[in-house]
Amino acid sequence: MKKLIVAVIIAAAGVLGASAQKFALIDMDYVLSNIPSYEMANEQLNQLSQRWQKEVEAVAKEAETLYKNYQNEMVFLTNDQKKKKEEEIVAKEKSAAELRQKYFGPDGELYKKRQSLMKPIQEDVYNAVKKVSEERGYQCIFDRATSSDIVFASPRIDVSNEVLEKLGFSK
Repeated sequence: MKKLIVAVIIAAAGVLGASAQKFALIDMDYVLSNIPSYEMANEQLNQLSQRWQKEVEAVAKEAETLYKNYQNEMVFLTNDQKKKKEEEIVAKEKSAAELRQKYFGPDGELYKKRQSLMKPIQEDVYNAVKKVSEERGYQCIFDRATSSDIVFASPRIDVSNEVLEKLGFSK
């Protein structure tokens, strides 16, 4: 009898302790693709990136041209002239590498520009997701766009359109 009572108490505690957690999904790619300012920022970043890439490639091409000319003229040059040409080539290659680092490095211009353009949009999306979560009582909202672990999810728990509505973009 005692075993039965203990088992019932443990089962009751388990049932009472297990409160249902509510969760939802959001497709961040879908949300961001429906925000015009995000698309404009992406386009601006792409244009900057292409312009800077052309600039870096031009300097690298100059270094390559210097090297080819050096190879062709090498037999006619004195040791001092060779050394001077080699230093010129190395300086041009270094210039190309520094330019690449300046624009595309971890703290480069592209990173800074991306931060300045994208951070306000990301904060707005985060605040909208948080607001939806608080209003609907969700403990957790997963991003289905970045999670390869989600094989199937019911469309009923997708709150992407609600987040867009909170941002002022209805679908």
